Amino acid sequence: MAPHKRFVAWQESHKLVLAVYKATESFPKHELYGLTSQLRRAAFSAAANLVEGASRRGRNEFRRFLDISLGSLAEVEYGLEVAFALNYVKQEVHLALETQQRRAQFLTWKLKTSMR
Repeated sequence: MAPHKRFVAWQESHKLVLAVYKATESFPKHELYGLTSQLRRAAFSAAANLVEGASRRGRNEFRRFLDISLGSLAEVEYGLEVAFALNYVKQEVHLALETQQRRAQFLTWKLKTSMR
């Protein structure tokens, strides 16, 4: 098994990536290179930084990648807020995405704080 797959933080971030990709399929075409792309890249970055960090040897390096992941998750949070304000997602979809984002963020933060 790849090292990152054992971390629940990565598992939840991966679920977020898939949910964001699915939700953004219905965004207006004029947002393809705007909000759609930004949300997808931020979600992907959150999970990818967990993958990269888990492949590193030192705790300090891993913690640095977890910090980057947390920044990307904060970016996803804001992107979801904008998408909802522009009526690109319905309230129930927004709530589900927001819940998944917060879960991934919390677990990533917990993983980081456990590595002292």
